[in-house]
Amino acid sequence: QVHLVESGGGSVQSGGSLRLSCAASGFTYSSYCMGWHRQAPGKKREGVAVIDSAGSTTYADSVKGRFTISRDNAKRTLYLQMNSLEPEDTAIYYCAAAFSCAAAANTVFIYWGQGTQVTVSS
Repeated sequence: QVHLVESGGGSVQSGGSLRLSCAASGFTYSSYCMGWHRQAPGKKREGVAVIDSAGSTTYADSVKGRFTISRDNAKRTLYLQMNSLEPEDTAIYYCAAAFSCAAAANTVFIYWGQGTQVTVSS
């Protein structure tokens, strides 16, 4: 059975940092495209960052230069290092897995975690 379990969320002040983790099990993690997404209250879910099986990364413009996605295949864990956090980053953050990364926003994610709350206060 597939499981994606996020952790590391919390409350920080503007300018602070958090590191999210996502522990994966039940599928061949190392060969999957992995991504972080977020959904703020009253807004649509949006993609934040994606990393393919070779380690190539893509970021949303809103987080470029502030967030870093990485993966540890030996530990079957996905990470999102978030620096210089802003109130606009407040959302539930989800990790997700896809068979492969596609261009732009066309990646089809098939497995999702339950999410972890990130709250940034000004």
